[in-house]
Amino acid sequence: MNEQGRQQQDRQQVLGTERAVLRLARPYLARLLGAGLLAAGTELAGLALMATATWLLITAAGQPPLDVLTVAIVAVRALAIGRGVLRYTERLAGHDATLRFVTDVRARVFATLAGRRTTAAEHTGDSLSRLVSDVEAVQDLLLRVLVPAGAAAVVSLLAIAGTAVIAPAATAPLVAGLLLAGIVLPVAATALTRRTADRVAPLRGALAVDAVDLTHGAADLAAFGATRTALERADGRARELAGLERRLAAAGWAIDGLGVLVSGATSAAVAATALSAGVDGVLVGVLAVGTLAAVEVTLALVGAARQWTQLRAALRRVAPLLTDEVGDGSAADRETPVLDVAHHDCTVHEVTVRYRAGAPAALDRVSLDLPAGRRVAVVGPSGAGKSTLIGVLTGAVVPDEGRVTLGGRELSAYPAGQLPRLVGGLLAEAYVFHASVRENLLLGRADASDDELTAATGAAGLLDWVREQPAGWDTVVGEDGGQLSGGQRQRLALARALLARPSVLVLDEPTEGLDPAAADRVLAAATEAIPADHSVLLVTHRLHGLDRYDEILVLDSGRVLQRGRHADLLDQPGWYREQWLAQEAAEGGYLALTVH
Repeated sequence: MNEQGRQQQDRQQVLGTERAVLRLARPYLARLLGAGLLAAGTELAGLALMATATWLLITAAGQPPLDVLTVAIVAVRALAIGRGVLRYTERLAGHDATLRFVTDVRARVFATLAGRRTTAAEHTGDSLSRLVSDVEAVQDLLLRVLVPAGAAAVVSLLAIAGTAVIAPAATAPLVAGLLLAGIVLPVAATALTRRTADRVAPLRGALAVDAVDLTHGAADLAAFGATRTALERADGRARELAGLERRLAAAGWAIDGLGVLVSGATSAAVAATALSAGVDGVLVGVLAVGTLAAVEVTLALVGAARQWTQLRAALRRVAPLLTDEVGDGSAADRETPVLDVAHHDCTVHEVTVRYRAGAPAALDRVSLDLPAGRRVAVVGPSGAGKSTLIGVLTGAVVPDEGRVTLGGRELSAYPAGQLPRLVGGLLAEAYVFHASVRENLLLGRADASDDELTAATGAAGLLDWVREQPAGWDTVVGEDGGQLSGGQRQRLALARALLARPSVLVLDEPTEGLDPAAADRVLAAATEAIPADHSVLLVTHRLHGLDRYDEILVLDSGRVLQRGRHADLLDQPGWYREQWLAQEAAEGGYLALTVH
């Protein structure tokens, strides 16, 4: 595809994104239209103020009777006050409508990102950039592009109409000046800044990735001696971004300078034309100053064009996140209604997963039955394929061979927004938000009552800690649960999973970070709290408490080496019995040390 074809495709993509944004803005259309009218009223009040004040000053120089000036004096005061009131009201209405709308957009973007279930650490910073910086592009599209453009168009038309009444001959130079300020200069600004602006948003996303790597990965970078390299890479990107922004600023300065020249030249041309047409000198002064004010308003289109150019890359990054169908009442959700979350039989049949062609299979012809109410535990050494099996069940990993069904339907037939309500729970990367205990728990089920919160936290072994806190349920846990210990954070995530009650509850190392005695108590209480008609898949390294489970699968190198109940596996030679004896011996030594 040639350069012209790529540019045409980019324009169509951005215009499609803008249409998608405006479609999402329909519920707020009346508010946005009101803000646009207030913006136009503000600019008209400013134009009228300049024209009236000019007439007043020139007329007053001739020392006419006071009653000739009274109306103009009152009008100047009214317009000055009215302009301030209109500007404040316009900003209030515009930001109210836009912030409400951006809240919905950010929620949709977050839902789309969550539905994609990306777990690659290098995408974390980029996702944050999309959720924050790129979504702000949607806000700027409304406040800094569409509203000023609409106001400038209204003011320009009324200025042309007023000039046509006072001095028809001066209309031509005014129209020419307004076209230069409202069309030619914005097009020039777009051409000068397009390529540079297109690189800014991706570079900001890359810089955000660097920031996350340098902060959250500081210990790993230091351990491998890569801190200097990472800092140099981030510093290089920061310098490149600063250079691009300086280039954009220089281009903006040049266009703004041309705008000042156009404004002055247009005013001079209008005044000269009006004088040659025999227009009264007072009205000539009014036309000259009014032209300056009208062109200045129209020059806002230069800023809008520059802003739009800088938003294009960000809008392209947001586009797929606004158009993806997620579980928010979208068409896909309507076509596939959610069944009762209980009584869903889940089956994994002969599933094989390979992450790279030619590499050993992460799962090799693994089969698993999870009818409603069945409890299955999966154990095995690190790297055995347990996490891959969880990914297959939750839809995050698509198998190369085999089938996964839920309620008699292929798992892939369910929209991504429904799957967490059907198959989910406590996964390895369960996130704890910088919010209160209550708010973190309600992410599992927003309509949960206080009694249900109490039951879930009690089963997870966190209730006593919550009751000890001065703020109780409103205790803020910090970013990623930073105010909690590792065990408390895990219990909070477990309580949220128990509260959600999906049809198939997946528990990935639910007692990680707890001492053996506490781990046994929490696992027993959590298992007891799960409704009898909900199935459970438990992935764990600890074998105590698995006698409550209907079946245990032993995975190694992606294959099922053993399967059966706890007692049966203890009677068979193999990994399970060896691991059980090793854990018993280790904990016996731990208890002996505790006694002495």
